Amino acid sequence: MRTRTNWPVMILITLGTILVLFPLYMTVTIALKSPEDMLTSVFGLPTELNFDNFTRAIEMTNFFNALGNSVMVTTATVILTLLTNSLVAYAIARNMNRKYFKSLYFYFISAMFIPFPIIMLPLVKLTAGLNMTNLVGLTILHTVYALAFNVFVYVGYIKSIPVALEEAATVDGTSTWGTFWRIIFPLMAPINATVGILICLSTYNDFLLPLIIISDTDSYTLPLVQYIFQGQFNTEFNLAFASYLMAMLPMIIIYLFAQKWIINGITQGAVK
Repeated sequence: MRTRTNWPVMILITLGTILVLFPLYMTVTIALKSPEDMLTSVFGLPTELNFDNFTRAIEMTNFFNALGNSVMVTTATVILTLLTNSLVAYAIARNMNRKYFKSLYFYFISAMFIPFPIIMLPLVKLTAGLNMTNLVGLTILHTVYALAFNVFVYVGYIKSIPVALEEAATVDGTSTWGTFWRIIFPLMAPINATVGILICLSTYNDFLLPLIIISDTDSYTLPLVQYIFQGQFNTEFNLAFASYLMAMLPMIIIYLFAQKWIINGITQGAVK
């Protein structure tokens, strides 16, 4: 049986694809252009591939030092988030019938609606007073700031796990701590992958929080060092886009391989 093509949907998909791929095309072409090519045509292809732009961008930004800082903060944040936020969500999910835990759950949910600029000034004063204006402080803040959304996601998933599994473990003499790490946490692998990937992307690409927290230039992450290309009278777009391309390449690769985990985790958490 011959099926008819849904042209409105096809047109929307095509437009969406162009909308996504066009910025990537611009980034790649500008990164390979010379300043003369930029003056000739912004949208056209480069007349000659200038791979020297990448070398100069690496030197100007101290790229590999910033990459190391970003990888360290991102990795530590993902690990710390998975270990701590899942515990908080588990305690809330299994005690939602109690008034205190239910209030705590809605307290975390309400934190999702507080704009970050509102807490910027108190955050700067607090971190400065606690000597947290470094990569360790940045890691802790990323972990805490993501707690509200992660609790919301985790609680929905944990509710889909049968309580009978925990009751059987309790009968066998397993403690609550042991039940979580031996039974519940392994079953949370899909949602852990989802949360881990989202935290990885948001932490690696974050600009505003490191900007107001990090004081030492040697501790700058990749988004911060891109600021070097923004001059008062001139911006070297070809070098800037070469640096942007190198900075976003790791996350593009990770997302392409891990996107199925995001969809899988959220879908399983939505079905009880």
